[in-house]
Amino acid sequence: MIEMIAALQPLVVGAVLIWSARVKLFSRHAAAAADRSALVPILGQRRALPAYRLLGGVELTLGALLLLPPVLRLEAVAAAVLAAGFLAYLTYARRAAPASSCGCLSASPTPVSGRSLARAGLLLMAGGLAASATGGWPAALAGRPVAAMAVLLAEVAAVVALSPELDQGWLLPLRRLRARLTHPLRGGSGVPLLATVQQLQLSDAYRRVAPLLRSDVREHWDDGDWRFVGQAARYQGRPVTAVFAVPLADPQPDAVRVAVVDDATGHALLSLAGTPAPAGPRLSVVPA
Repeated sequence: MIEMIAALQPLVVGAVLIWSARVKLFSRHAAAAADRSALVPILGQRRALPAYRLLGGVELTLGALLLLPPVLRLEAVAAAVLAAGFLAYLTYARRAAPASSCGCLSASPTPVSGRSLARAGLLLMAGGLAASATGGWPAALAGRPVAAMAVLLAEVAAVVALSPELDQGWLLPLRRLRARLTHPLRGGSGVPLLATVQQLQLSDAYRRVAPLLRSDVREHWDDGDWRFVGQAARYQGRPVTAVFAVPLADPQPDAVRVAVVDDATGHALLSLAGTPAPAGPRLSVVPA
């Protein structure tokens, strides 16, 4: 099994290199991508685009050699060395030029992230496996076609998942579909989140902790007859979360309660109940 996987790696690495070369050599936005990359602080403005194009030429050549059998060990070693160079470059870009764009698989502005580093690491491992293979990928495909296709699809899916540049093609549509199916602005009770937020913002509990708040609604969930709404806050110099308890059946603002919870320990530092006290769990004041 390991031998088959190793023999298939030139296909994966070669396809990724050719896709990356396509952006650098043939995209009309290549010049802008080069200007946004970390090549500018490394090589200077004038040399960035030529270096970007040269890298694309190297990727195209090596990718084609990996896809065309027979795959020589030297080609696989060169792919591993190139992937190691990618990893070093991305590590430098993330630390020294965090505002720079990756410019790897797309010309769109995409900051270097942990996913980009993980993708480079995956290509490095794939190149190392390819260098250790004793057979070619045509024989691996012919010998165990179903298993080989499953391995290839899994690796391609991993590369896509680790490529922020490609999110617009698959991740954003999935998020839109999830939003259409789950209606995130409506809780399980059928009460819109906006109505809950309006109720808590009119409450005395909200006014008393408003100076502590540092964000809008970050999370919400329903539990029985209550909806809990969390917002980031800061209390006595420490990061906390203000958790508002809003009754679903009582629209009065005075029924809203709030607890200030320490993010580090999970302990309630302060609890405030509205007046008059509504039915439900009591929240008592806890000294900081």
